[in-house]
Amino acid sequence: MRIGHGYDAHRFTEGDALVLGGVKIPYEKAFLAHSDGDVLIHALIDALFGAAGEGDIGAHYPPSDEQYRGISSTVLLRDTAKILADLGLTVEYADMTIIAQRPKMAPYLGAMRERIAQVLDVPLSRINVKATTEEKMGFTGRGEGIAAHAVCLLNETDQNG
Repeated sequence: MRIGHGYDAHRFTEGDALVLGGVKIPYEKAFLAHSDGDVLIHALIDALFGAAGEGDIGAHYPPSDEQYRGISSTVLLRDTAKILADLGLTVEYADMTIIAQRPKMAPYLGAMRERIAQVLDVPLSRINVKATTEEKMGFTGRGEGIAAHAVCLLNETDQNG
């Protein structure tokens, strides 16, 4: 078994929606990012690559590479899952936390969980998504952006990997 941790944060810019966990959330702002800015999936990808001993999201999908401009993070997550499978690794469990003062995440958490499980092709019971605020402290509490943490557990299915 291997464990990994990931973290990501993005500031807001003008816009009318956010993408978190592969789910579009209507909001008065958007993420300032090279891709779609999905901090939840970015944190998860970092955790997965960390558990695999494969660096981080930037090493695999560098923001300097124009092919990733505006890309859906679910595309990157699907590719990450393929890389893990090629290494003989399977996702046993992933637990994620969104840190945001606004918008309220509760109405979207179930859809995020379902979308991530679908993209990773794992049972829903292996994915957990939750959210918290920082009681108006820090950049997330002031409404300047959103952050996310992810931890995961991978299983080695191929003893040669």
